[in-house]
Amino acid sequence: MKLIIDGKAFNAYPGDSILDVARREGIAIPTLCYHEAFGGQGSCRLCTVEVTAGGRSRLVASCTYPVSEGIEVKTSTPAVEKIRRNIIMVLYKRASGSVLMQKLYREYGCSENSLGEKQEERCIVCRLCVLACEKMGTSAISTVMRGIDKRVGTPYDQAATACIGCAACAHICPTGAIEVLDSGNIRTIWNKNFNLINCERCGQPFATREEIDYVSRRSGIEDAELCFCEECRRKKLVGKMQGFSPC
Repeated sequence: MKLIIDGKAFNAYPGDSILDVARREGIAIPTLCYHEAFGGQGSCRLCTVEVTAGGRSRLVASCTYPVSEGIEVKTSTPAVEKIRRNIIMVLYKRASGSVLMQKLYREYGCSENSLGEKQEERCIVCRLCVLACEKMGTSAISTVMRGIDKRVGTPYDQAATACIGCAACAHICPTGAIEVLDSGNIRTIWNKNFNLINCERCGQPFATREEIDYVSRRSGIEDAELCFCEECRRKKLVGKMQGFSPC
């Protein structure tokens, strides 16, 4: 099927969202709560675009809006820029401690408003970290509280027994809100300490014992095959490929 984005025609496939097509074609649409691993959530609405279909125009979240034949999309209009600026302003006031939110606040030319700033807060409650933890199969963190007090945390803010210290939540967080402290062979995250194991090849600490054991149980791969950091695992794979000779 075909759609028009900013005056140009593009091909789309069944199941595509507007954001899927835009990213595939190199068209910039800002996002915060979106990640390829989980698809669109439509939570932050920063990816808002203007869609015209059947002679009617409206503002929609491009990450969740499904493509249909002949729709026309505008990624930057006065109405779109206004709503994005308002979103940035509100999120900044919630998480003004985030370097990313500070950057976006300046880039979008936001002005001061009556909302109070949370100087130390960096979380915008996009839930990407929660989804990553669910994807790992541990669900050690979740959103708690409601309204302006809503946040991400462990049960009762205690060290979660289900947490394996993989730090997937921290890696996926767009605003750097989740603190991971690696000191020597100790990793601290979510009020819990983990012993890090060393890579069998380079000797650098890279993963927790709980993470390796968990991945081994789920994948059926022996621990010995997992005890390599990402860089050394890649080098090992390249070495095998280079040494491969077809029959």
